[in-house]
Amino acid sequence: MTTTAIFTHSQEQLQEIAQDVLRFAKEKGASQAAVQISEGNGLSVSVRKGGIETIEQNKDKGIGVTIYLGEPGNMRRGNANTSDFSPSALRDTVEAAYNIARFTAVDDCAGLPEEDMLERSPQDLGLCFPWTVTTEEAVQLAQRCEAAAFAVDSRITNSEGASVYAQQSHFVSANSLGFMGGYPYSRHTMSVAPIAGKGANMQRDSWYSSVRDPARLANPEAIGRYAAERALSRLNGRKLDTRKCPVLFEAPLAAGLIGAFVQAVSGGALYRKSSFLLDSLGKEVFAPHIRIAEDPHIVGGIGAAPFDDEGVKTLRRDVVKDGVLNGYFLSTYSARKLGMQTTGNAGGSHHLAFTSSHGAPEDGLSGMLRRMGTGLLVTELMGQGVNYVTGDYSRGASGFWVEDGEIAYPVEEITIAGNLKDMFRHIVAVGGDVLARGGRETGSILVENMTVAGG
Repeated sequence: MTTTAIFTHSQEQLQEIAQDVLRFAKEKGASQAAVQISEGNGLSVSVRKGGIETIEQNKDKGIGVTIYLGEPGNMRRGNANTSDFSPSALRDTVEAAYNIARFTAVDDCAGLPEEDMLERSPQDLGLCFPWTVTTEEAVQLAQRCEAAAFAVDSRITNSEGASVYAQQSHFVSANSLGFMGGYPYSRHTMSVAPIAGKGANMQRDSWYSSVRDPARLANPEAIGRYAAERALSRLNGRKLDTRKCPVLFEAPLAAGLIGAFVQAVSGGALYRKSSFLLDSLGKEVFAPHIRIAEDPHIVGGIGAAPFDDEGVKTLRRDVVKDGVLNGYFLSTYSARKLGMQTTGNAGGSHHLAFTSSHGAPEDGLSGMLRRMGTGLLVTELMGQGVNYVTGDYSRGASGFWVEDGEIAYPVEEITIAGNLKDMFRHIVAVGGDVLARGGRETGSILVENMTVAGG
């Protein structure tokens, strides 16, 4: 299906608008200019206990203009936005960005990327799979998902609902150095959150499937059943006395640990000196068997992109190899602040795979439980107890106490605490229960020792 069939504007039309904006900026006297134009549409439905809760359809578009005044190393920057694509609105937006730039302070790191860093021939990574699902079909899918959860056991007594979300968008990014690129992309999601038990003994859990290609969405009944089983497994949870023990982070939560690492080695945190991993380049920050590979070029991947938000080409690389940090996540601006070169990460990290050279138990989570022996399996984290300056980590948690490699009973109202520096260095194993969440791909992660406190 062509973009013409699903969007109001074609890629060619967005490119023409981008060229108009850059021409207006040049006529105004901009030293440099950049523009990004986007358009998207989608459908979101939610149901609860079989009844329709919400139906939302979105159709949006927007243009962001950045104007630079001055010479490289001595520039002022201004930004302005509009949702009006008419020529007069484009001129007004350029004018607004220009006027803002006139009165901002000079910044020696502001400006477009170096020309040789720009992606001139972006590859097609196949990131758009439009889903022409009707409202009625989406509602039926959500209802099937929730009904499957209720059908698992009579102890599934309630639900926070099920939802189906379909979204397809496209964009064009361009700048005055001659870069012009853009592509369509999509993201579709199905989720459910059942509640087990009654009164004071209620437990909630959830599960979802999120993909670019709707044909790859998990079966709605499978999502519903698994979410229900997770909620049921949490009934009759116990508290734990304070102790030190191994902690196994379930794969979805392990992806969050990768997120904490990314934040700590991203340019903004580094040049503001608000990271516990300052000056860690070339040093061992993980256990020696850990590798984190960034691959922006996975065809159809959630975290894939041929270029970053500035038009800089993206590259495959080992961010961490043999536990050693080989690279940061930098935009042009943060790289200049640090006296370094952009890594093509304006807008964030791309697809990251977290693996161990020790391999992983073939039977996934069960193998990891046996590897741990006795300890805590964490399946839910609460709160925002991460200090990115010191690395101190303290989160409310729930999950399961494990003895002799087998789940003994559910636990709740506990806190797990440690320091991310120590946690990263003392990762014992990475599981084969690999899951991709938001462009981060990992199995469960076993940390050798943490403090577990009862509620």
